[in-house]
Amino acid sequence: MCGIVGYVGMRNSQEVLIEGLKKLEYRGYDSAGVAVFTPNGLEVKKSVGRLANLEEKLNERPLVGTIGIGHTRWATHGKPSDVNSHPHTDNSVKFSVVHNGIIENYLELKEELIAKGYRFVSETDTEVIAHLVADAYEGDIVRAVQKAVKRMRGAYALGVLTEHEPDRLVAVRLASPLIIGVGEGENFIGSDIPAILNYTRNVYILNDGEMAVLTRDGVELMTIEGNFISRETFTVDWDIATAEKAGFDHFMLKEIHEQPKAYRDTMGSRLSPDGSRVVLKELTMTEQQIRDIRNVHIVACGTAYHAGLIGKTVIEQLARIPVETDVASEYRYRSPIITPNTLVIVVSQSGETADTLAALREAKRCGAHVLAITNVVGSSVAREADDVLFTWAGPEIAVASTKAYTTQLVAFYLFGLHLAQVLGTKDEAFIRDMIAAMKSLPEQVEAILGQSEAIKAAAEDMSKHDDLFFIGRGVDYAVSLEGSLKLKEISYIHSEAYAAGELKHGTLALIEENVPVIALATQEDLLEKTVSNIKEVTARGGKVLGITSERYAQELAKSVNTVFTIPQTHALLTPALAVIPLQLLAYYASLARGNDVDKPRNLAKSVTVE
Repeated sequence: MCGIVGYVGMRNSQEVLIEGLKKLEYRGYDSAGVAVFTPNGLEVKKSVGRLANLEEKLNERPLVGTIGIGHTRWATHGKPSDVNSHPHTDNSVKFSVVHNGIIENYLELKEELIAKGYRFVSETDTEVIAHLVADAYEGDIVRAVQKAVKRMRGAYALGVLTEHEPDRLVAVRLASPLIIGVGEGENFIGSDIPAILNYTRNVYILNDGEMAVLTRDGVELMTIEGNFISRETFTVDWDIATAEKAGFDHFMLKEIHEQPKAYRDTMGSRLSPDGSRVVLKELTMTEQQIRDIRNVHIVACGTAYHAGLIGKTVIEQLARIPVETDVASEYRYRSPIITPNTLVIVVSQSGETADTLAALREAKRCGAHVLAITNVVGSSVAREADDVLFTWAGPEIAVASTKAYTTQLVAFYLFGLHLAQVLGTKDEAFIRDMIAAMKSLPEQVEAILGQSEAIKAAAEDMSKHDDLFFIGRGVDYAVSLEGSLKLKEISYIHSEAYAAGELKHGTLALIEENVPVIALATQEDLLEKTVSNIKEVTARGGKVLGITSERYAQELAKSVNTVFTIPQTHALLTPALAVIPLQLLAYYASLARGNDVDKPRNLAKSVTVE
């Protein structure tokens, strides 16, 4: 992984490839490369580091040609290096491949190919594919690719070229996203829509086990077995300008400020005009199916998992249904008890998260109804789930997720209220009051954003430390986990989040003079307990920054060094507000340390390998 672009047409392919790869930089990468058919044959240029390094090489000697493939790599097999960068070729440099995913049986295939005389120069699994295609080639690149992929186990999105057929580009998808862009006299491949949106809005979204053969004049879709497929193109209706910074210094800051709009868009038509009910017309789940639910599993990774922790509390409190939360990479391996009366909710910003997709498929295999919460229409998760709640956050470019997380919370609030309406676990007055509070969230977020300068000052002070802690109780603990992750992701400051009541069971040993602690205290029924835990910290010299609701600010100020307040709201909705200052703290701490906020080291936006 991480980004793929391919082009066949009349333009200078090098320019198209580099432009497309720039649009995919948000996914995270550590090296980049391109392969182009030139008058001298197939030529490859690649470089470790940022795209600027590759561009520097290409400026010295451009690759001139109208068909090519490009890639930004996030290392899985083999360290970041020029040699390990994609595209990879066979020994004759007649075949070239770009690949997202993992080939699980690559060592077995590698040994077989070495025995046949093929020489390997990289540490990657992808190089196996180039040699495998070359070995299978008998005059038809499509047949050769089909033979090769049938030998491979794992996940892959592929772009394949051969000098023997310089007018064809072959693309294949299995468990790793790949789209085909259709233009006039030119066609494209990409691992995500922004890569090609400057050139066309008409795309095919490949499904698992499908491939495409692109020429300048057209696109043929088929299965890996060779059966041709007829399908209408999908028209992208969002503007590329939404993926630009719009005057902000970084995409992350732009996306933090886009959250009020994202809240409004995600609630949108899902609230009745009189504000009395949630209306989820997109759900196919019947009221009887809802009444038959005996338990809920929420499965996700990273930030989406933290949203799921809030979702657990929301569903249990509103619908009184027991909920388990699972990290998707662990879910299948603990043999979860799944029945037809289990509702499995999978959460993924991209809709392509490999571990989450695997969990979804396991849940369906066991007969569960699967609801997806995702931000991407046409994604694998959206297509394979039984029901989908889209988070209308718009494209999220920064690697560190902000508006995707908060709109996932909104989706859980909407769904939890929907369950409560059907099951009768909350009365009309409660539902009306909570909906009214939800409708106030966008303006309340805007009020928090108005505190940015004060938050920036606190973050700059915090950035001088190498370790700090987050504490909270109830939903505050779940939010503190997300705050800690944001800080680690982009500032590289070591931080840990703890349920505040757990401090005295070991963690207090780490508290000493001036150790920073961020304490969330927004829940009225837990306020006294949280204040007691804060005093345990201050008694040992810890320096506490408190985040609380306006109503409790005066009381909390007696026990902490600094207080940031969020507007008063329904107790279940506080996570949608309390996380905003934590996002800003992480952003400004990263800036103070001189880091690349939008492209944190070692991370990728869309994790499409297990």
